[in-house]
Amino acid sequence: MYLGVIGGSGFYEIEKLKIKDEKQVWTPFGKPSSPLYFGQLNGLELVFLARHGQGHVVPPHQLNYRANIWALKSVGVTHIMSVSAVGSLEENIPPGDMVLIDQFIDATRKRDLTFYDDLAVHVSLADPICMDLANLTAQAAKTLEVNVHQGGTYVCIDGPQFSTRAESVMFKNGGASVIGMTNATEARLAREAELHFCTLAMVTDFDCWLEEEENVSVAAVVKTMEQNSKNAAAILTNLCTRISQNQLTPSCTLCSNSLDHAVMTSFQTLSKNHKEKYQLLLKNYPGFDDE
Repeated sequence: MYLGVIGGSGFYEIEKLKIKDEKQVWTPFGKPSSPLYFGQLNGLELVFLARHGQGHVVPPHQLNYRANIWALKSVGVTHIMSVSAVGSLEENIPPGDMVLIDQFIDATRKRDLTFYDDLAVHVSLADPICMDLANLTAQAAKTLEVNVHQGGTYVCIDGPQFSTRAESVMFKNGGASVIGMTNATEARLAREAELHFCTLAMVTDFDCWLEEEENVSVAAVVKTMEQNSKNAAAILTNLCTRISQNQLTPSCTLCSNSLDHAVMTSFQTLSKNHKEKYQLLLKNYPGFDDE
Protein backbone atom coordinates (compact mmCIF):
# COMPACT_ATOMS: atom_id res chain seq x y z
CA MET A 1 0.00 0.00 0.00
CA TYR A 2 0.98 3.64 -0.43
CA LEU A 3 -0.66 6.30 1.76
CA GLY A 4 -1.83 9.64 0.43
CA VAL A 5 -2.76 12.41 2.86
CA ILE A 6 -5.03 15.30 1.88
CA GLY A 7 -5.03 18.15 4.36
CA GLY A 8 -4.11 21.70 5.23
CA SER A 9 -0.74 23.37 5.39
CA GLY A 10 -0.36 22.56 9.10
CA PHE A 11 0.63 19.06 8.16
CA TYR A 12 3.98 20.28 6.82
CA GLU A 13 4.88 20.78 10.45
CA ILE A 14 4.42 17.20 11.66
CA GLU A 15 7.50 16.74 13.80
CA LYS A 16 8.66 13.40 12.40
CA LEU A 17 7.57 13.94 8.78
CA LYS A 18 10.57 14.07 6.47
CA ILE A 19 9.81 15.57 3.06
CA LYS A 20 12.16 14.08 0.47
CA ASP A 21 10.84 15.39 -2.81
CA GLU A 22 8.01 17.26 -4.49
CA LYS A 23 6.46 16.83 -7.91
CA GLN A 24 3.98 18.85 -9.93
CA VAL A 25 1.61 16.45 -11.68
CA TRP A 26 -0.57 17.26 -14.69
CA THR A 27 -3.76 15.24 -15.20
CA PRO A 28 -6.42 14.90 -17.94
CA PHE A 29 -8.51 17.18 -15.70
CA GLY A 30 -5.90 19.87 -15.24
CA LYS A 31 -3.62 20.87 -12.41
CA PRO A 32 -4.02 19.68 -8.79
CA SER A 33 -4.27 22.13 -5.91
CA SER A 34 -0.62 21.76 -5.01
CA PRO A 35 2.50 19.80 -5.86
CA LEU A 36 2.68 16.31 -4.41
CA TYR A 37 5.08 16.13 -1.48
CA PHE A 38 6.80 12.78 -0.99
CA GLY A 39 7.99 11.94 2.49
CA GLN A 40 8.36 9.37 5.23
CA LEU A 41 6.63 9.26 8.61
CA ASN A 42 7.59 6.64 11.19
CA GLY A 43 8.86 4.25 8.56
CA LEU A 44 5.98 4.67 6.13
CA GLU A 45 6.31 6.29 2.71
CA LEU A 46 3.49 8.75 2.04
CA VAL A 47 2.38 11.50 -0.33
CA PHE A 48 0.92 14.78 0.92
CA LEU A 49 -1.37 17.07 -1.08
CA ALA A 50 -2.38 20.50 0.24
CA ARG A 51 -6.12 20.56 -0.53
CA HIS A 52 -6.42 24.34 -0.77
CA GLY A 53 -2.99 24.94 -2.23
CA GLN A 54 0.05 26.57 -0.72
CA GLY A 55 -1.16 29.44 1.45
CA HIS A 56 -4.80 28.23 1.37
CA VAL A 57 -5.58 30.10 -1.83
CA VAL A 58 -8.22 27.84 -3.43
CA PRO A 59 -11.74 27.93 -1.89
CA PRO A 60 -13.75 24.68 -1.64
CA HIS A 61 -16.14 25.47 -4.48
CA GLN A 62 -13.20 26.06 -6.85
CA LEU A 63 -11.09 22.98 -5.99
CA ASN A 64 -10.10 20.71 -8.85
CA TYR A 65 -11.18 17.56 -7.00
CA ARG A 66 -10.74 15.31 -10.02
CA ALA A 67 -7.17 16.44 -10.59
CA ASN A 68 -6.32 15.98 -6.90
CA ILE A 69 -7.53 12.39 -6.70
CA TRP A 70 -6.18 11.49 -10.13
CA ALA A 71 -2.75 12.87 -9.24
CA LEU A 72 -2.53 10.72 -6.11
CA LYS A 73 -3.64 7.63 -8.03
CA SER A 74 -1.10 8.31 -10.78
CA VAL A 75 1.88 8.11 -8.40
CA GLY A 76 0.79 4.81 -6.91
CA VAL A 77 -1.29 5.88 -3.90
CA THR A 78 -3.68 3.12 -2.82
CA HIS A 79 -5.06 4.56 0.45
CA ILE A 80 -6.12 8.15 1.22
CA MET A 81 -6.48 9.77 4.63
CA SER A 82 -8.44 13.00 4.19
CA VAL A 83 -8.23 15.43 7.11
CA SER A 84 -10.58 18.41 7.18
CA ALA A 85 -12.25 20.93 9.46
CA VAL A 86 -15.99 20.59 10.09
CA GLY A 87 -18.78 22.12 12.12
CA SER A 88 -20.67 19.95 14.60
CA LEU A 89 -24.40 19.29 14.35
CA GLU A 90 -24.58 17.36 17.63
CA GLU A 91 -24.15 18.64 21.19
CA ASN A 92 -22.14 15.56 22.15
CA ILE A 93 -19.53 16.37 19.48
CA PRO A 94 -18.01 19.64 20.76
CA PRO A 95 -15.22 21.69 19.18
CA GLY A 96 -11.89 19.97 19.64
CA ASP A 97 -13.32 16.48 19.10
CA MET A 98 -12.72 14.43 15.97
CA VAL A 99 -15.02 12.16 13.99
CA LEU A 100 -14.14 9.19 11.82
CA ILE A 101 -16.86 9.55 9.22
CA ASP A 102 -18.72 6.51 7.89
CA GLN A 103 -21.44 8.18 5.79
CA PHE A 104 -21.99 11.25 3.61
CA ILE A 105 -24.91 13.40 2.53
CA ASP A 106 -23.93 15.30 -0.60
CA ALA A 107 -25.71 18.67 -0.70
CA THR A 108 -23.41 20.18 -3.31
CA ARG A 109 -24.93 21.47 -6.54
CA LYS A 110 -22.24 22.69 -8.94
CA ARG A 111 -19.38 20.19 -8.89
CA ASP A 112 -17.79 17.68 -11.21
CA LEU A 113 -18.67 14.46 -9.36
CA THR A 114 -17.24 11.84 -11.71
CA PHE A 115 -14.21 11.08 -13.85
CA TYR A 116 -16.48 9.44 -16.42
CA ASP A 117 -18.20 12.29 -18.23
CA ASP A 118 -18.33 10.32 -21.48
CA LEU A 119 -18.78 6.76 -20.17
CA ALA A 120 -21.62 5.16 -18.24
CA VAL A 121 -20.00 4.04 -14.97
CA HIS A 122 -22.05 3.36 -11.82
CA VAL A 123 -20.00 2.53 -8.71
CA SER A 124 -21.63 1.74 -5.39
CA LEU A 125 -21.45 4.42 -2.69
CA ALA A 126 -23.65 2.64 -0.15
CA ASP A 127 -20.61 2.38 2.14
CA PRO A 128 -18.33 5.21 1.00
CA ILE A 129 -15.53 4.77 3.56
CA CYS A 130 -12.84 2.09 3.76
CA MET A 131 -13.67 0.65 7.17
CA ASP A 132 -10.35 -1.21 7.39
CA LEU A 133 -8.49 2.10 7.26
CA ALA A 134 -11.03 3.83 9.54
CA ASN A 135 -10.83 1.07 12.16
CA LEU A 136 -7.03 1.17 12.23
CA THR A 137 -7.18 4.96 12.57
CA ALA A 138 -9.54 4.54 15.52
CA GLN A 139 -7.04 2.19 17.15
CA ALA A 140 -4.29 4.75 16.58
CA ALA A 141 -6.40 7.46 18.23
CA LYS A 142 -7.13 5.37 21.32
CA THR A 143 -3.49 5.57 22.41
CA LEU A 144 -3.68 9.38 22.48
CA GLU A 145 -5.59 11.84 24.65
CA VAL A 146 -7.93 12.79 21.83
CA ASN A 147 -11.70 12.34 21.85
CA VAL A 148 -12.51 10.60 18.57
CA HIS A 149 -16.05 9.52 17.64
CA GLN A 150 -16.05 6.39 15.49
CA GLY A 151 -18.85 6.82 12.99
CA GLY A 152 -20.82 9.85 11.90
CA THR A 153 -22.50 11.40 8.87
CA TYR A 154 -20.83 14.29 7.06
CA VAL A 155 -23.10 16.62 5.07
CA CYS A 156 -21.15 18.37 2.33
CA ILE A 157 -22.13 21.82 1.05
CA ASP A 158 -20.62 23.89 -1.74
CA GLY A 159 -19.57 26.86 0.35
CA PRO A 160 -17.70 29.11 0.53
CA GLN A 161 -20.37 30.68 2.78
CA PHE A 162 -21.34 28.91 5.99
CA SER A 163 -24.94 27.65 6.29
CA THR A 164 -27.99 29.71 7.15
CA ARG A 165 -29.53 28.82 10.50
CA ALA A 166 -32.48 27.17 8.73
CA GLU A 167 -30.11 25.03 6.64
CA SER A 168 -28.08 24.08 9.70
CA VAL A 169 -31.21 22.96 11.57
CA MET A 170 -32.42 21.05 8.51
CA PHE A 171 -29.13 19.17 8.18
CA LYS A 172 -29.13 18.38 11.90
CA ASN A 173 -32.72 17.09 11.77
CA GLY A 174 -31.86 15.13 8.64
CA GLY A 175 -29.37 12.96 10.49
CA ALA A 176 -26.04 14.64 9.78
CA SER A 177 -23.41 14.71 12.52
CA VAL A 178 -21.01 17.27 11.05
CA ILE A 179 -20.94 19.73 8.16
CA GLY A 180 -18.10 20.52 5.77
CA MET A 181 -17.36 21.59 2.21
CA THR A 182 -14.97 19.04 0.66
CA ASN A 183 -15.00 15.41 1.68
CA ALA A 184 -18.06 13.93 0.00
CA THR A 185 -16.65 14.95 -3.38
CA GLU A 186 -13.27 13.41 -2.56
CA ALA A 187 -14.94 10.19 -1.39
CA ARG A 188 -16.96 9.85 -4.61
CA LEU A 189 -13.91 10.22 -6.81
CA ALA A 190 -11.73 7.99 -4.65
CA ARG A 191 -14.30 5.20 -5.04
CA GLU A 192 -14.29 5.67 -8.83
CA ALA A 193 -10.50 5.43 -8.75
CA GLU A 194 -10.63 2.25 -6.62
CA LEU A 195 -8.79 3.91 -3.75
CA HIS A 196 -9.30 3.17 -0.06
CA PHE A 197 -10.63 6.41 1.44
CA CYS A 198 -11.06 7.57 5.04
CA THR A 199 -12.06 10.93 6.55
CA LEU A 200 -10.75 12.29 9.83
CA ALA A 201 -13.00 15.27 10.57
CA MET A 202 -11.73 17.92 12.99
CA VAL A 203 -14.56 19.75 14.78
CA THR A 204 -13.98 23.49 15.05
CA ASP A 205 -17.43 24.89 15.95
CA PHE A 206 -21.17 24.20 16.39
CA ASP A 207 -22.14 25.72 13.03
CA CYS A 208 -25.17 27.97 13.76
CA TRP A 209 -28.01 25.62 14.77
CA LEU A 210 -27.14 25.93 18.48
CA GLU A 211 -28.34 29.45 19.17
CA GLU A 212 -26.81 29.79 22.63
CA GLU A 213 -23.36 29.30 21.06
CA GLU A 214 -21.46 31.90 19.06
CA ASN A 215 -22.28 31.61 15.35
CA VAL A 216 -19.57 30.01 13.27
CA SER A 217 -16.95 32.44 11.98
CA VAL A 218 -13.46 32.27 10.55
CA ALA A 219 -12.09 33.59 13.86
CA ALA A 220 -13.82 30.80 15.80
CA VAL A 221 -12.59 28.17 13.36
CA VAL A 222 -8.97 29.34 13.43
CA LYS A 223 -8.99 29.46 17.23
CA THR A 224 -9.70 25.73 17.46
CA MET A 225 -7.74 24.64 14.39
CA GLU A 226 -4.26 24.84 15.89
CA GLN A 227 -4.86 22.22 18.58
CA ASN A 228 -6.98 20.14 16.20
CA SER A 229 -4.11 20.03 13.71
CA LYS A 230 -1.68 18.89 16.40
CA ASN A 231 -4.06 16.13 17.46
CA ALA A 232 -4.67 15.01 13.87
CA ALA A 233 -0.93 14.96 13.25
CA ALA A 234 -0.43 12.76 16.32
CA ILE A 235 -3.12 10.34 15.11
CA LEU A 236 -1.59 10.24 11.64
CA THR A 237 1.87 9.58 13.08
CA ASN A 238 0.57 6.68 15.15
CA LEU A 239 -1.39 5.36 12.16
CA CYS A 240 1.75 5.36 10.00
CA THR A 241 3.57 3.35 12.67
CA ARG A 242 0.80 0.76 12.66
CA ILE A 243 0.70 0.53 8.87
CA SER A 244 4.48 0.19 8.65
CA GLN A 245 4.15 -2.71 11.12
CA ASN A 246 1.68 -4.39 8.72
CA GLN A 247 -1.33 -3.92 11.00
CA LEU A 248 -3.50 -2.90 8.05
CA THR A 249 -4.47 -6.17 6.40
CA PRO A 250 -5.37 -5.95 2.68
CA SER A 251 -8.82 -7.46 3.16
CA CYS A 252 -11.01 -4.65 1.76
CA THR A 253 -12.16 -5.47 -1.76
CA LEU A 254 -15.10 -3.05 -1.68
CA CYS A 255 -12.77 -0.16 -2.55
CA SER A 256 -10.11 -1.88 -4.65
CA ASN A 257 -12.63 -3.66 -6.90
CA SER A 258 -15.29 -0.97 -7.05
CA LEU A 259 -15.32 -0.91 -10.87
CA ASP A 260 -16.21 -4.59 -11.14
CA HIS A 261 -19.49 -4.70 -13.12
CA ALA A 262 -19.76 -0.90 -12.85
CA VAL A 263 -18.84 0.01 -16.43
CA MET A 264 -21.86 -0.15 -18.71
CA THR A 265 -20.16 1.26 -21.82
CA SER A 266 -18.59 -1.32 -24.12
CA PHE A 267 -14.83 -0.89 -24.31
CA GLN A 268 -15.10 -1.63 -28.03
CA THR A 269 -16.82 1.74 -28.54
CA LEU A 270 -13.96 3.73 -27.02
CA SER A 271 -11.73 5.82 -29.25
CA LYS A 272 -7.96 5.91 -28.92
CA ASN A 273 -8.25 9.23 -27.10
CA HIS A 274 -10.75 7.75 -24.64
CA LYS A 275 -8.45 4.83 -23.94
CA GLU A 276 -5.52 7.12 -23.34
CA LYS A 277 -7.63 9.24 -20.99
CA TYR A 278 -8.90 6.31 -18.91
CA GLN A 279 -5.81 4.09 -19.04
CA LEU A 280 -4.93 4.83 -15.41
CA LEU A 281 -8.37 3.80 -14.11
CA LEU A 282 -9.46 0.97 -16.43
CA LYS A 283 -6.29 -0.71 -17.67
CA ASN A 284 -6.71 -3.78 -15.45
CA TYR A 285 -10.14 -4.68 -16.78
CA PRO A 286 -10.49 -7.38 -19.46
CA GLY A 287 -10.98 -6.00 -22.95
CA PHE A 288 -9.88 -2.44 -22.21
CA ASP A 289 -6.58 -2.76 -24.08
CA ASP A 290 -7.99 -4.83 -26.93
CA GLU A 291 -7.60 -3.26 -30.36
